[in-house]
Formats: sequence, structure tokens, C-alpha cells
Amino acid sequence: MLRARPGRPGGVPEPSERPGPAARPPSIVSQERADGGAAFMSNLDTRPEVVVCGGRREVPAEPVHEVLPGRTVPLGESTVVRRLLPTLGRRLVGAWCFLDHYGPDDITDRPGMQVAPHPHTGLQTVSWLLSGTVAHRDSLGHVQLLEPSQLGLMTAGRGIAHSEQSPVPHPALLHGAQLWVALPGRYREVPPAFDHHPDLPVVTDRGLTATVLLGTLAGATSPGTTYSPLVGADLTLDPGADVRLPLERDFEYAVLSASGAAAVDATELAPGALMYLGTDRAEVRLRTEGGARLLLLGGEPFDEQIVMWWNFVGRSGDEIAGYRERWNTGNGFGVVQGYQGDRLIAPALPAAPLKPRGRTR
Repeated sequence: MLRARPGRPGGVPEPSERPGPAARPPSIVSQERADGGAAFMSNLDTRPEVVVCGGRREVPAEPVHEVLPGRTVPLGESTVVRRLLPTLGRRLVGAWCFLDHYGPDDITDRPGMQVAPHPHTGLQTVSWLLSGTVAHRDSLGHVQLLEPSQLGLMTAGRGIAHSEQSPVPHPALLHGAQLWVALPGRYREVPPAFDHHPDLPVVTDRGLTATVLLGTLAGATSPGTTYSPLVGADLTLDPGADVRLPLERDFEYAVLSASGAAAVDATELAPGALMYLGTDRAEVRLRTEGGARLLLLGGEPFDEQIVMWWNFVGRSGDEIAGYRERWNTGNGFGVVQGYQGDRLIAPALPAAPLKPRGRTR
């Protein structure tokens, strides 16, 4: 039987209810820049792809098992991540529009994560660590150390800038996921915000421990603010586990194997792969022989068409161009105080006009 340890319910608070900057001391952040450091947690491509997607036309009306291996993306001098969303076979899962899985990487003798200040618009970033620590700074003045099983949730809204760095000293291993959630049109101009949730609700069953990042799963609701119906959960399966997890029929779902092999219903899921599960599911069966760590993503199919480029989510090519101009001229995103070094500059826009390509191609 699934047992939930509930947390505080989430929701959409008024701007006046937003918490102030976290009281972490600035000393948790390394101020040294180093070539060859790991660069995760953002789209740092110097020639980023334009992605136009949204709507329900390509959402299957039944359960499926589509394995999406993703692709490796070089970031920085010596780092690669596995980009699983957007990918050729699937560009959205509910409002989830971006998923990078990185590590586990041994950063014992390396600076680790060194991501300079960069902007975001029209989305929420979800920072989720399985191993290691990361220090977050943003243009609202927040300074927060993120640790495993803690939610770092940044709402970009009309515009925010942030940096991410490994502290000094830092743990030997770095392993995690960086995700984006597209904001619906009525909320994409909300004031920017950052929230840190160190205590998240947990659901347990025989051989299963599920931590709810966002939304509700099996009666447990995350305190994280959401702007569309969705769910995200970290699933730890013990060796020999065989469980059935209740789902919402009107959601579409996908599951990532962050470590270990598992079977989703009767289909094998290899480590590092993402499996799209479609819709109209009352439950999903998860099995593993040797143990696995999975990430479940789901949500109602996102009705609106979005344009993604670099670190921006907008609704048109002209809007994206405007965001780029604002950032590169230092207008409207604020300054990440306390960061020593140069900020990232947005690359050149593609010459070709934007063309919608749907949810899957």
C-alpha cells in the first residue's frame, strides 16, 4: 500500500506572498573561475536550436512506450550532458519543455559547476541533485546552497538572471537533472521569484520511495508553486522492487532512468534513457532487479505554442529577438551581485525564419 508523508500544498501565491532572499552567507559560492569546469544547469550552446512546439495534435490518446535515447550535448571545454527534452521524438511532456541529465561525474580535482550569469524568460527552472552541491545566486539577491533531494525552483516570468557554481570545497560526485517548465500565457509575465524547498513530501511502498518535486502523486503534494497541472517525482526502487504507481488519465507522462535498469510495464528502460508513456493511464508498473533511480514527469498536454531558443521561452521569433537584445544590452534582467567574472552573452540568432515543427518533430 502506498503511504504518503504529505508536505504543504503548493499553489500560485500573490507576488506579495513571495519569500525574500535566503539567508545563506555569500561564502558558500566559489568566486574562482576556471577553464574546463563543468557547465550544466542551463542551455549554454553557442549555436542553440530553435524549437517551436505546443498544442495537442501529436499527443497520443492511449498508453505508449516510446524510448527516447536523447543526444549528447557538449557544454564548455570538457563537459557533455544528455539532452532528453527537447529531442527529435518528443519536444514536450505536459508543460515540461527541457530536460538535461548529467553525471555522475567525478569532480574531485576539478572546479565542478561554473555557470556564469545568464537570463531566463517565460519558464520555471527546476534544479534537482542526486549527488553533490550547487550554489545558486540570482538577480533578486538570493544566495542558496542546493543539496540532494532539495528543490530549487526559479520562476523566470518576465525575466531573471542567475549563476550556478560548485562551492569550495565540494563533494566528489556531481549528478542531477535540470528541467524547465513552460509558463502558460496568462502567467508568463509574473514577477520573477526563487523558492527553496528542503523538505518535500515522500510516498513509500514496498521497495519504492518517491519524493514529490512538483504537483501531486499518490495523495502527496509538493509545496512548490505550479502554474499548470503537472507532476514531477524522484523514484527510488530497491533491488527486486515491483510496484504499481497511480497516475492521472488526462496527463501525459515520461520516465527517465537516472541510474540502474528498470522495466516500465513490460518494456525495458536502460540507464540514461527517457521513455514517453502517452496518456489515458490509471497506473504504471515499475520493476527492477538491481535497483534503479527514476524521474517521473507528467502533466496535462500543453495547449499553447511556444518558441524556445537559448535560455528563453517566448511565443514568437520577434519576442525571442527582443529578449536577446534586452539581455545583451543589460536591460531588464538585473545583476547577479557577488559573482566575480563576466556574464554570458547571448549568441547570434539563426538567419532562417522560425517554422513550427510540432510536438514531436
